[in-house]
Amino acid sequence: MSVLIGRKTRLMVQGITGRDGSFHTKSMIDYGTKVVAGVSPLRAGTEVHGVPVFATAREAVAKTKANTAVIYVPWAYAADAIYEAADAGVELIVCIAEGIPVRDMIQVHAYLEDLKARNGGRGPRLVGANCPGLISPGQAKVGIMPGHITKPGRVGLVSRSGTLTYEVVYQLTQAGIGQSTCIGIGGDPVLGTNFLDALALFEADPGTDAVMLIGEIGGNDEEQAARFIKTRMTKPVVAFIAGRTAPPGKRMGHAGAIVTGGTGTAAEKIAAFRAAGVAVAEVPSEIPELMRRALAARKAKRAKAQVKPKAKAKTKPKAKAKAKPKPKAKPQAKSKARPRPKAKPRPKPKARPKTKRR
Repeated sequence: MSVLIGRKTRLMVQGITGRDGSFHTKSMIDYGTKVVAGVSPLRAGTEVHGVPVFATAREAVAKTKANTAVIYVPWAYAADAIYEAADAGVELIVCIAEGIPVRDMIQVHAYLEDLKARNGGRGPRLVGANCPGLISPGQAKVGIMPGHITKPGRVGLVSRSGTLTYEVVYQLTQAGIGQSTCIGIGGDPVLGTNFLDALALFEADPGTDAVMLIGEIGGNDEEQAARFIKTRMTKPVVAFIAGRTAPPGKRMGHAGAIVTGGTGTAAEKIAAFRAAGVAVAEVPSEIPELMRRALAARKAKRAKAQVKPKAKAKTKPKAKAKAKPKPKAKPQAKSKARPRPKAKPRPKPKARPKTKRR
């Protein structure tokens, strides 16, 4: 099992004729992803690595049944590319482009929410911008993640950092721990998919047994994730927070990786996770062992839940042995009573003769 992408993914590449778009299209095809269409207005009618190129996303979706879009266009055109993909009717949009203005992303987010409201809750999910994309090992990859470091398995991974994602995935794979799906949500202040969304997806996925979360300084996404884990998650989570030594007020790499006003520090995020019962790694090399323990604990818990205490067998009360009917006494033959012989009257004694007195 996997989340968001898998063997049924049919991918459309926006910006397929550019340097990055062309390079990663070949990489995705080599990995086994079904890349069915490309979009480039000035190159419509051509092919890139055997993939037909169309002038618009709507035409590409209509002719190829694409259900997922990945965007490799420059930041100045990225927001328009998201609008176009959303209007074309795809289910998932992955925006790799970096440097999109925050105001543009706020408008994109509002547009997608309005689109869902108009369609009764149905609409595209956006991952990114400024993200490495997704990969479901052995099934499909959408974006720029290297496929050779992954291994099919049952650990879901969600991360704000791109390169840290690769580092952690590699360490898990080397330890023999495979992944169900790896999601890079991006490091910008405004994101299409956040930690809560990814955690909910993994919690509902029967093919995921545990989750690896990679956060970083800035914002309060990790604190919200900790509350969600404590109240909603049944699967174990292991976390790592980057930026422990970052000085306050200085942006570190991502637009959202900045400690401001004394909030968003690594210490605050680590404390929130530990309060929620999440194992937090001090360094990336600790992650495989922590994950191994989490998986073992879940396995033991499930095994214990399946073994129900044997109920005492109810002993049936012994049936009373039926009393054997007493043999009926044979009726005694009535003996004819013999008539008693009549008693003969005794003869009266004769009176003695009186003697004369002399």
